[in-house]
Amino acid sequence: MVDAAGWHATGAALASGERVLVALWAARDDAGARVHLATRRPNGSDLAVIALRAEDGSYPSIGRHHPGAILMERALQDASGLRAEGLPDPRPWLDHERDFAFLPAEGEGLHRIPVGPIHAGTIEPGHFRFTVNGETIVRLEARLGYTHKGTLGLMRGATPDAASRLAGRVSGDSTVAYAWAFARAVEAALGVVVPKRASVLRGVMAELERLANHAGDFGAICNDAGFPLINAHAGALRETILRQAEACFGHRLMMDRIVPGGVAADLAPASAASLLAELPSWRGRFERLVELYGKTASLQDRVVAAGRLAPDLARRLGCGGYVGRAAGQDFDARRDAPYPPYDRHAPDVPALAAGDVDARVRIRIAEIRASVALIGELLGDLPEGGIRASLPENGGEAFGCALVEGFRGDVFAAVRLRGAVVADAFLRDPSWFFWPALEAAIEGNIVADFPLCNKSFNAAYSGCDL
Repeated sequence: MVDAAGWHATGAALASGERVLVALWAARDDAGARVHLATRRPNGSDLAVIALRAEDGSYPSIGRHHPGAILMERALQDASGLRAEGLPDPRPWLDHERDFAFLPAEGEGLHRIPVGPIHAGTIEPGHFRFTVNGETIVRLEARLGYTHKGTLGLMRGATPDAASRLAGRVSGDSTVAYAWAFARAVEAALGVVVPKRASVLRGVMAELERLANHAGDFGAICNDAGFPLINAHAGALRETILRQAEACFGHRLMMDRIVPGGVAADLAPASAASLLAELPSWRGRFERLVELYGKTASLQDRVVAAGRLAPDLARRLGCGGYVGRAAGQDFDARRDAPYPPYDRHAPDVPALAAGDVDARVRIRIAEIRASVALIGELLGDLPEGGIRASLPENGGEAFGCALVEGFRGDVFAAVRLRGAVVADAFLRDPSWFFWPALEAAIEGNIVADFPLCNKSFNAAYSGCDL
């Protein structure tokens, strides 16, 4: 717990770059409402959480120090009623029953194009409001909140196992990452040591999830650039990976396979051997697509220099994952804030400075290569033993938090246990920082390049609609 001076000091550290924003959320107990702020050092160390009592239903805005906090504070106002004093943009985020004024843009010949929230493809709902001059985008605003599910409210009063199932459904393409982050938060709160075999199996699942999503994104980006051939082959590769995941762990997305204390499904020796045997084929199929990507001049013409995110803005917004690493932000929780099994098997993750669509593609390419290698290493180091530790009885209150590297970037989880149930929980998707970055990166591009740029960010809708 801190006072207002301590809160302001952390805000100043975020503004100076001494600290990096991880998450901001509200909670209530018998003593009233409080606001939590999680930060870390730029190198990934020293994950810290402070809390401030929200006297009179308000607290000093962090967004006025650090723009990456603005969306979180807007959502927090709608969900909790707590006001962020000094918030630069106090418009509602989740509450669609209130009037909403899109930001103005003035100039001769400007007009607006509304898109969504219902889209032509089978995707989640989101509204995009373009202000354009001819074909050039002058301003973009994204409005979400259409899939607000009340997940955090459903977690309150649930057992850790039941809450874990909810965590794994925040964003279905990241079910492994979310379940792992939540499980690690519970384990930190209760002091649980996870069996070594379970930690390795968690790593295998996470890398399979990363492979499947990156392969799908790689193909979809090429498709939005007018090259569907790569998309067809990348989609087939993604399907192969998902089928292998089902054969190994009993579910294509590996949903509900990571649980507090370990994992719910073991890996049979025959399945491990089959997965190992598949890895060279996956790598070979993918490398042929990478070669085609690099040699197709018309494709390169679309992706190079499109949707550029400047490294300084990526730093100010706190972008991680492939968006951050493509714009000079060299952070990966697996390497820089390591947890088992990555404390023994650190991935080789690059960082680039171009910040464009091509850079985000090339980060994915490098991560696919690294994930294939990591799965091989993990299976070669798979110990014998149990796969789940029992959770001890908790007679009082306990708090834990954790950071896990999902395919988009770092996923944060915090949980407060009271006895045998969850009193409060919070989950943070990397996309909170991607959406404002996309709005900035698209300026100056043409409208026809928005699908391409948008897919290269692949920010989650559901992950921001808790």
